[in-house]
Amino acid sequence: MLSSTLSLLALAGAASAQVRGFNYGALYADNRARQLADWEADFRAAQDLPGVGGFNSARLFTMIQGYSNNEIISALPAAVSTNTSLLLGIWCSGGEEAFSNELTALRNAITQFGDQLKPIGLSIGSEDLYRISPTGIENESGPGAQPDQLVNYIQRAREVLQGTAWADVQIGHVDTWTAYVNGSNNAVIEALDWVGVDAYPYFQTVNENSIENAPQLFFDALQATEGAAQGKPVWVTETGWPVTGPASGLAVSGTEDA
Repeated sequence: MLSSTLSLLALAGAASAQVRGFNYGALYADNRARQLADWEADFRAAQDLPGVGGFNSARLFTMIQGYSNNEIISALPAAVSTNTSLLLGIWCSGGEEAFSNELTALRNAITQFGDQLKPIGLSIGSEDLYRISPTGIENESGPGAQPDQLVNYIQRAREVLQGTAWADVQIGHVDTWTAYVNGSNNAVIEALDWVGVDAYPYFQTVNENSIENAPQLFFDALQATEGAAQGKPVWVTETGWPVTGPASGLAVSGTEDA
């Protein structure tokens, strides 16, 4: 998800200390790239949300500034200036050249911000396994990445972190619960420090997914992921309920349910 998103980030592992925040794409919905001033404004807006105590964390999907080859995403200096903690991300569904550019941006980010930022973690990929699944293909979700490819990417990212200020940053992967319970993806789980799950009952149209049943579907997905996680901590990296858009099964969008 390189474009704009406002799904919730709600990490609940010991290392994440009940982190709450939003997921942010490198681009807005109109395909404008978020610039430094945009990131700062978005982060401050999240911190000033009334009634929730403020959200001071953010998850990124890429290390690369929008429409550049490998320039560091300007969310990093914005995080420094706004005291926002980051769950960093590397996009893994763009092929080898794109991934190499992600690693270049990661190296440069460590050099430039290693002493100013301590990331919550680093996610290698986002829903890459879902997108190559029958459901992902049916939904025309776009290109993904094979399990062995992701394992290779995870290993290479670890090598970049070794011996740096971010050497102890924990590495994970983000995907749907259905990807994790698929045994053909076990090698990816084995390579991780933590497992990130995206859980959206709204889109589970094969189930009774009314708002009344949404909590049960959410916790079922979380429990299934925990059962497949090989004892590793599970972080809820995306969840939420759309405020606009078409109905999805029994689920209806709107601010009341959201």
